[in-house]
Amino acid sequence: MIYLELLWSFIQIGLFSIGGGYAAVPLIQHQVVDTHGWLTMTQFADIVTIAEMTPGPIAINSATFVGIQVAGIAGAVVATAGCVLPSFVIVMLLACVYYRFRGLTMVQGILQGLRPAVVAMIASAGISLLLLSLYGQQTLPDEPGGIDRIAVCLFAAGLFVLRRWKVNPVCVMVCAGAAGLVLYSVF
Repeated sequence: MIYLELLWSFIQIGLFSIGGGYAAVPLIQHQVVDTHGWLTMTQFADIVTIAEMTPGPIAINSATFVGIQVAGIAGAVVATAGCVLPSFVIVMLLACVYYRFRGLTMVQGILQGLRPAVVAMIASAGISLLLLSLYGQQTLPDEPGGIDRIAVCLFAAGLFVLRRWKVNPVCVMVCAGAAGLVLYSVF
């Protein structure tokens, strides 16, 4: 039964995640944390972090890691297949349609209309992860516990370095991870 739930959940994610892997992150969160309760928000954030660091698309990596957490290797295969299947079918159909009707202005209008929605979905995922890293597991900034000052400093320093000197983001991630290891173990 869990395999069918995983398959159906990731088919839905694959079907409605227009705009790439980062646009799928809030959909995955809704399915695995909010709807089914397979993972906590902290576990989900850890999976997204690992999925970003691993080579390959973040949505597929996330599906694989969620599947492993929920139902082992078989769950990983089922979740990954569920995530990929809708995209495969849709891309094949759209390629045929686009090839046939690519000159129509209506097709160009549809593509331009999708861009703002994709940006909003990516921003939603980014804001959710930012709030989780700054405020911990609490859901609202107003709740007791306050802001994590070390996380704010690491975020601000990383953003400053990226914007000021255009350093390779991988170097910034490694340095932020090392600084976090030191700072969180000391404080």
